[in-house]
Amino acid sequence: MQQRSSVGELAEQLRRELDRYSPGGKLPSSRALVERFRVSPVTVSRALAQLAAEGLVVTRPGAGAFRARPHTPQTPAGDTSWQQVALSADGSADVVPRTVDPWGVVVSLAAPPPGVLEFNGGYLHSSLQPERAMAAALARAGRRPGAWGRPPLEGLPELREWFARGIGGAVTAAEVLIAAGGQAALATALRALAPPGAPVLVESPTYPGMLALARAAGLRPVPVPVDPDGVRPDLLADAFHATGARVFVCQPLFQNPTGAVLAPDRRAEVLRIAREAGAFVVEDDFVRRLVHADAGPLPRPLAADDPDGVVVHVGSLTKATSPSFRVSALAARGPVLERLRAIQVVDSFFVPRPLQEAALELVGSPAWTRHLRALSAELKTRRDAMTGALARHLPELALPHIPSGGYHLWLRLPDGTDEAALTAAALRADVALAPGRPYFSAEP
Repeated sequence: MQQRSSVGELAEQLRRELDRYSPGGKLPSSRALVERFRVSPVTVSRALAQLAAEGLVVTRPGAGAFRARPHTPQTPAGDTSWQQVALSADGSADVVPRTVDPWGVVVSLAAPPPGVLEFNGGYLHSSLQPERAMAAALARAGRRPGAWGRPPLEGLPELREWFARGIGGAVTAAEVLIAAGGQAALATALRALAPPGAPVLVESPTYPGMLALARAAGLRPVPVPVDPDGVRPDLLADAFHATGARVFVCQPLFQNPTGAVLAPDRRAEVLRIAREAGAFVVEDDFVRRLVHADAGPLPRPLAADDPDGVVVHVGSLTKATSPSFRVSALAARGPVLERLRAIQVVDSFFVPRPLQEAALELVGSPAWTRHLRALSAELKTRRDAMTGALARHLPELALPHIPSGGYHLWLRLPDGTDEAALTAAALRADVALAPGRPYFSAEP
């Protein structure tokens, strides 16, 4: 079927015809609209949703769409314009800005419209999430003695021990704090390690949500370029020297978005450079459990090879489970651990005990190992399908690195391509892509 109308055009046509129907009257069925306007069912659904958002129609699942009845007059809204003054008075003197741009986080959290292929999300597709195993774990956790009581502020000892074993090296459970997801753990780390107004070194490109997080804390992200072997140590040293920064945030394993893995000869070099600068390395080990079946042995976390407390490690269960399974760990050595703990307690008290108990039930069950094995195979299959399709149908797009973990492909467009126009055109074709520009804290 040839699609002849965009969503906007169809919505406008239906808007002009609404007077044909009395208030509460039923509009033609979606099938009739598809046949009449020769558009896809997705286009009809989105056009009706647009009219519903404007208050012109009401959609009822299983019944269809109806012309909305006139709204009855409501009590006039109060005057909230005074808040503009209250929220911005003396704002120029704020060390930490009170206005926060959430776009970098929202872009990976917002659900796409029905029928849109989501290639810009930050989590596993629902078909890959271990829903049965999580439901069973949550049910068992709810029956544990004391499951609904107050947990230790640092987290359940058994869960801290499990995360410590996963990090390896000399890391112990006493050096681990349980946090409510990787984003919350990163926020705690940045607050603990850098004062407002300070520079913080970040990989370039990097996850837009991390850039938003740093800016919300009043920090100034400074980019350090990444190549297929991870961050470049020579430029990292230059950045520490030029800025006086005391924090470097990195993803050494399957970096977002490039998929790069920090090369073996660079690992010790990065730690040495940070140590000489008197700086911390925040290691965001966010996708260690999303390894592809052909990856081979993984390098240990940087924290496992760090006896001097340079690394503050962030690990999470969320990426391998579900967006709502927000359980993560902060690991650190030395006096900084107490500062991390104090900030976390003040901000959020603790992670709910039932969720921690469910995490223990999940990772301790045979279903967890089966899930990771199946996930590893499926991610490889999907990666191969996507890279093969790109090579066949879009050979003009450069794919500089094919990752062996995570679920990102980082493409280079031909010179002169209008990225915004491309992503907009893709969305009109019901495919959501992530533009690359927001992944850079300065000019790419």
